[in-house]
Amino acid sequence: MTTLPGALATPVAAPHPPRSPFLDWRAKFVLLALIWGMSFVLIRIGAEVLAPLQLALGRMGTGALALLAVLFLSRGRLPSSPRLWGHMFVAALLLNTVPFTLFGYAAQLIPSALMGIVNASTPLFGVVFAMLILTDERPDRTRLLGLGIGFLGVLTVFGVWNSLGGLDVSGDDALIGMLLVVGATVCYGIGTPYLRRFVAGSPHTALELSSLQMLLGTLPLLVLTPLFTSAPTDLTWRAALAVTALGVFGTGFAYILNYAVVRAAGATVATTVTYVVPVVAVTAGVVLLGETLTWNQPVGALVIILGAALCQGVLRVRRPAPEGAGRRST
Repeated sequence: MTTLPGALATPVAAPHPPRSPFLDWRAKFVLLALIWGMSFVLIRIGAEVLAPLQLALGRMGTGALALLAVLFLSRGRLPSSPRLWGHMFVAALLLNTVPFTLFGYAAQLIPSALMGIVNASTPLFGVVFAMLILTDERPDRTRLLGLGIGFLGVLTVFGVWNSLGGLDVSGDDALIGMLLVVGATVCYGIGTPYLRRFVAGSPHTALELSSLQMLLGTLPLLVLTPLFTSAPTDLTWRAALAVTALGVFGTGFAYILNYAVVRAAGATVATTVTYVVPVVAVTAGVVLLGETLTWNQPVGALVIILGAALCQGVLRVRRPAPEGAGRRST
């Protein structure tokens, strides 16, 4: 997953009714959830033969090419402001380059389904850092309750009462792998409010900003990957196709889908895709890769999702009515 680029877009008028059910935002929402949920399986497959930096470069490079192709075919152009380029470079590091590399390391240690579950904590860190970075974000009762519940879910996934919940991998590997995913979600949590603070309000479209973000995020990987890794000698078609699909669809086309959902249904509806992605990730990992989970991991995922829904305002805690409220005077 990456940041939600639609959050940067300015509101537009409601679109005309779709001519086909396949053009409806609901179909795009489902497709987006499937793409992002399947991304963890593709990461796991790519990590079988590629170093984490190579995996990150592959998905970033193909994602950038896909977005740039759509941008130029639609007669768009990249922003020209040096200041904006600087902010987008920082955002690309936080939202793409660093977390994608961390996911590459994590995929060598833990199942894809577990990566998808821990990644569900992204909205929690987004709320925490939004309250720290953005002046208009204030903690309220519902958000604080959501944060508490969400992080309780993270502890449940980790299985803190019995070390690591009985994973089918060594305890040290499981702990390191899950912490790497947490590190990636922390990056997402910092990067999203950073974008909102320094990039929101830009006259450029989400496609233009996303294309620039992908391009800038690829540049450091082009330098670092040859320096710290050697060319893979056992690259398979399976891994190559997985990385290509991960880049073109999960890192490129998904941006366009998400923007379309935001435009048609609003940002609040678009963010709820976060709650569907772990379900897809778990199902894909179990069905396609034969992965197994212990009871605490899917239960923890449900608790995380509940906390995230409270944090994002999808669910709210109603305050009890004052005593005597609603009584009719005589």
